[in-house]
Amino acid sequence: MYYQRHLENKIFSQSSRGKVKLLLGPRQAGKSTMLKHGLANTDKLFAVNLQDRRQRIKYEKNSAAFLQELEALEPGTTVVVDEVQKVPALFDDVQYMVDETPGRLDFFLTGSSARQLKKHSANLLPGRVHLFRMTPVVQAEQRDAVLLPLDMLDEQRFPCRPLAEVLIYGNLPGLYNESLETWKATLAAYTELYIENEIRKENVVNDMGAFLQFLKLAALESGQVVNYSKLANAIGISVNTVKNYYQILEDTYLGLRVSAFGASRKKIMTAPRFFICDQGIRNVLAELPLNDSLLCLDPGHLFEQFVMTELYHRCQYHGRACKLSTWRTVTGAEVDAIIETPDETIPIEIKWTDSPRGNDIRHLETFIDTHSNLADHGFLVCRVDRPRQLSGRITALPWNHF
Repeated sequence: MYYQRHLENKIFSQSSRGKVKLLLGPRQAGKSTMLKHGLANTDKLFAVNLQDRRQRIKYEKNSAAFLQELEALEPGTTVVVDEVQKVPALFDDVQYMVDETPGRLDFFLTGSSARQLKKHSANLLPGRVHLFRMTPVVQAEQRDAVLLPLDMLDEQRFPCRPLAEVLIYGNLPGLYNESLETWKATLAAYTELYIENEIRKENVVNDMGAFLQFLKLAALESGQVVNYSKLANAIGISVNTVKNYYQILEDTYLGLRVSAFGASRKKIMTAPRFFICDQGIRNVLAELPLNDSLLCLDPGHLFEQFVMTELYHRCQYHGRACKLSTWRTVTGAEVDAIIETPDETIPIEIKWTDSPRGNDIRHLETFIDTHSNLADHGFLVCRVDRPRQLSGRITALPWNHF
């Protein structure tokens, strides 16, 4: 079954006609599936999948082949190139066609690694491209949301799943068309393919053993304040190497960096927090058990990661005007998430509790008191069954409603 994605509203809209559509995101986030569905009734379609080694070698051996094929296509043909970062030089051919024969062909390009595009100084088609970023499935694609809702088409949405399943297995779209018995194998295969195709084959690290150690530790530390020195000492590498490894995770869309809130009147901790993009991927990379015993170890940490990555992805879909940050003062006051939009600033605390009390919202109240010119209300995301008004300025929202 096909389930709709939020980006369908934008990538196939009239406003993107005549532009090259560049769709980036982690592997198996659903980029190719969405394009196949949206372009299923296209009469003239030319598709290239550079994950196919044979096609990749063809264009690497003959640099003129791709342009010659484009020139031979009929006007009005839709061109789809999957994993375009595998042969970044193809961007030059796309730009040539767009400049010389504007509107003749309609281009959709996908990629799962910005690193390779940067490394090869790929032509990112300034002024000619509309850039889209896809994430794993978010709750706001499954149901109506209070915080940063997403516009959805009137089609089949992904079904909502129990909280335990989301915390253990994450939200890759492919899981929704599989039985629960295969999810462990699917997630294990994902991590193996990521390491093999994005890291080993692309030669992005010199010491594969050190990177694999880092990958496990970074997953275990997911959601925590980044401590470069601690990780460097644990692995036996330099701090600069650790920073480079984190950048690799970001460039391949596996990692998410959440910076400190920048408009604070108090002295704050400026170190960022770092998250793995999906809970299931994180658990596999950290070599944690994918069963209910995981929820007994540290459910609050898992829950916080789930909500934070959800909010990060929603901000991403809303564009650059929407920002997610975190607030932590040197005196110990801390608010998990701060959402900044052009209209308001919203502090959000995340707690595993199903019976919130005044102590759970004291830092939210402190933030609002300190930033009364920016924020006048906040939210506690937790496991209550219905929204609750905890104070005049703080509302508790259920995990499946926020």
